[in-house]
Amino acid sequence: PAVFLLTGIPGLEKVQSWLTIPLCTMYVVAVMGNCTILLIVHADPSLHQPMYYFLSMLALSDLGLSVSTMPTMLSIFLLKSREVNVNACIAQLYFIHTFSLMESAVLLAMAFDRFVAIQQPLRYTSILTDSTVLRIGLAFAARSVFMVMPTPILLRRLQFCLPNILSHSFCLHQDVMKLSCSDRRINSILGLFVVVSTMGLDSVLIVLSYILIIGTVLGIASRDERLKALNTCVSHICAVLIFYIPMIGISMIHRFGKHASPLVHVLMADVYVLVPPVMNPIVYSVKTKQIRQRILLRFHRQR
Repeated sequence: PAVFLLTGIPGLEKVQSWLTIPLCTMYVVAVMGNCTILLIVHADPSLHQPMYYFLSMLALSDLGLSVSTMPTMLSIFLLKSREVNVNACIAQLYFIHTFSLMESAVLLAMAFDRFVAIQQPLRYTSILTDSTVLRIGLAFAARSVFMVMPTPILLRRLQFCLPNILSHSFCLHQDVMKLSCSDRRINSILGLFVVVSTMGLDSVLIVLSYILIIGTVLGIASRDERLKALNTCVSHICAVLIFYIPMIGISMIHRFGKHASPLVHVLMADVYVLVPPVMNPIVYSVKTKQIRQRILLRFHRQR
């Protein structure tokens, strides 16, 4: 087939037009929130520190994820158009998976940042210099781009047969791969390898970082200092949970939930791509004092 057919929300077709309101609201919040983070960090020299550089990278990843899913999501809910060209679908899944891997990598970098800040506070600025942060960002961006690059190439080698109906409102590798009527073992093995060697490894290293952080914090004599040190990690912990819980859920459902309701598949995928870009700027704006103060000050000046 020259096109695939996307799926809205099964069972809610009659009220699908009303769902456009919360959907558009979420996209507006995601774009405005992450752009605000980027502008605040860029405009305030006092925020030109490793922690806020990594936060900017997280905001860029979230923006990329939102923009990647927006065209097909709004096409279904606003224009009632389910068709997507095969090449456009493959391009979309490439960008979705690339920005997802990038977000995972940035969360790992932020965990390393918190570990250095708590373990070696006096050497923090000498270890995480601007050039070091830039190299880390470029390395993780290159990893994301090149790890996903074989995916569209291998998908183009597959033959797709009818029915050509995808399970979601956007294209994902696992979903497109299931429509193939040719041998897709290489695609499946590659997909599993990419997930394990990137997100799987990142999650293990993040957990290891927090084990070391907790060990360091427990060695601090003052209770107030222990709470202060842990409080600097709250925003990052929230971002990790917001990203990894839906990601693990959708991976488990795709591989082991073949008999699960289509509604479960759709909702898990929508949470995976929509919730992190919306919630991350909110969490960091609320929990990070410096960001919150700069945002309030900027709004006060505009008024």
